[in-house]
Amino acid sequence: MSDLQERAHALDTADALAPLRKLFTLDDTVYLDGNSLGALPRHVPARVQEVLTREWGELRIRSWDESGWWTAPERIGDRIAPLVGAAAGQIVVGDSTSVNVFKAVVAATRLAPEGRDEILVDASTFPTDGYIATSAARMTGHRIVPVAPADVPGALGPRTAAVLLNHVDYRSGRVHDLPGLTAAVHAAGAVVVWDLCHSAGALPVGLDEHGVDLAVGCTYKYLNGGPGSPAYLYVAARHQEAFDSPLPGWTSHADPFAMTPGYTPADGAVRGRVGTPDILSMLALEASLDVWDGVGIDAVRAKSLALTDFFLECVAAYAPEGRVTSVTPAAHGERGSQVALRCEDAEAVMAALIARGVVGDLRRPDVLRFGFTPLYVGFADAERAARVLADVLTASAAPAA
Repeated sequence: MSDLQERAHALDTADALAPLRKLFTLDDTVYLDGNSLGALPRHVPARVQEVLTREWGELRIRSWDESGWWTAPERIGDRIAPLVGAAAGQIVVGDSTSVNVFKAVVAATRLAPEGRDEILVDASTFPTDGYIATSAARMTGHRIVPVAPADVPGALGPRTAAVLLNHVDYRSGRVHDLPGLTAAVHAAGAVVVWDLCHSAGALPVGLDEHGVDLAVGCTYKYLNGGPGSPAYLYVAARHQEAFDSPLPGWTSHADPFAMTPGYTPADGAVRGRVGTPDILSMLALEASLDVWDGVGIDAVRAKSLALTDFFLECVAAYAPEGRVTSVTPAAHGERGSQVALRCEDAEAVMAALIARGVVGDLRRPDVLRFGFTPLYVGFADAERAARVLADVLTASAAPAA
């Protein structure tokens, strides 16, 4: 074995989180796309089968009460809460990230002081956040102001009502300054909404500690909830009484089964609910969260940084000079749990990697993206991925015979 292979073996042997890998359905593939879709926890199919055959098949409508279906959105929200630094009673699960972004942005403008007409949006945001925020702005009579996260403090002013930001940039993996930017938004008298899709389950967030107002996130990446698993909405306890959802569905009513024509919002995070919960995917998510029992987010963060450090070291050692360049920050405080490499022929390179058993993904036109999920990715995976990448880059640069 090479020195790097020997180091990978030693690091895996010493890794306290390594035993968690056996909780997932994995094969010999190096799976580095958990930042798009997390791996399947082994016990989830049996739980879903139980929901199908007993709770739906036998109990049928009784399961809304007897199987706890009705309270699942809040119950599962309380299980996600520790992973993002929130106390219980502030997170409700349901709908997609996009729908929750809409709820949060509109609600933020309603929480903001009167007379403010601007919504600042992360200029590099994931497209759907921008689309939704722009539509929300049109509906509420606000103006959208795209701005780079680092430039937010200078762009804030007396017209700023709300600010929508991503904690981790989905292309580069850069971590934005959640504590500092939240404080700056509050100092300007505005309300902040954070998108946690690429940070929840990968690094500490500290929603309560840093006084975040509203936050949204998906559950199918680092939380391993399954394809299309429901997203979540965080409403800080101090805002819940005034939280005014633009989608006041019947399940967020104070007395949903009264079926009254007038809307009276429920207390607490329940106000973030809309329609009937998507029970099958929601209970699959609930089962998936079992893999987090006894796992501390600080330990996950430490392994994430060690994995990405090691991968970058291996790439530097193996890859032909000048073929790839990291666009992920080297500083630990600025790095999420992924490595993004700029590569001239990225699409062909990623296709070749996947064919050789290393699965990452592509962000066009030229970014290879590798996500490191500490619960099941090991150091040997990182070394092998870098070695195969180097082989692919070398082969693609060789002149045709």
